[in-house]
Amino acid sequence: MAKTCDLHTHSVFSDGTFTPAELIDAAIKADLSALALTDHNTVTGLSDFLTAAYDKPIEAVPGTEFTTSYKGTELHILGLFIEPQSFYTVNKYIDKATIRKEESNYKLVQRLRERGYDISYVEIMNNSKGHINRANIAAELFKKGYIESIEWAFNNILHKSYGLYEPPERLSALETISFIRSIGAVAVWAHPYFHMNFEQADEFLPHAVEAGLQGMETIYSLYDDETTEWAHKTADRFGILYSGGSDFHGANKPDISLGKGKGNLSVPYEYYERLKELKKA
Repeated sequence: MAKTCDLHTHSVFSDGTFTPAELIDAAIKADLSALALTDHNTVTGLSDFLTAAYDKPIEAVPGTEFTTSYKGTELHILGLFIEPQSFYTVNKYIDKATIRKEESNYKLVQRLRERGYDISYVEIMNNSKGHINRANIAAELFKKGYIESIEWAFNNILHKSYGLYEPPERLSALETISFIRSIGAVAVWAHPYFHMNFEQADEFLPHAVEAGLQGMETIYSLYDDETTEWAHKTADRFGILYSGGSDFHGANKPDISLGKGKGNLSVPYEYYERLKELKKA
């Protein structure tokens, strides 16, 4: 059986439901040969992640998923192979955006309360080990029986078009790519066609590559065959490497399995190997 990997997952330190140690154990059980932890805008869980993987039959990739913006469009950039000595530097880079995000979260909860949803920001904070985002708020709404699913919430009451959620000012996508490279990590564009169509992505990529982008997710849980094929061809056109991942969140995205996505995901281990070579270069 060909070796596989998963280079995009989340733990309890952002909006997942598995601890870093549970992720490692689950990845081994799923026969994955490499696993990246890429919590949103934090490296808080990475020490636990690396400790849990020590002397285990799996390669652990410390990373984070930066929430950024390019010309008003939200884009997610992964920093992979982040060295422990850079954790503090990453947190300092994220700090300003984190404060703005906290303000946005608090306003969202207050507006939901005004609409009759009996939820508490303090309670949401107590139920989270890491930075809070809309998924944590949706999980609280779901737990209290207000919504049918987290996905429904994102498409309805938590969507910016509904009027309750006010997106915070985000980090610059291009500056973030440059920052990732400056700390010796590998910069990968997460799920490119989640926030952009093919034409928009082609406009962004020349600027991203100039800033230092080294890879993009060509295999992702929500891609159809056409998108996957287009992503591979696009990566080749721009001279960047393939990456891929499930975007596993545990119970917060119950239809997405670790390493398997919606059932047919399979990210070749060679993707991990080639990206790791960039780290060595």
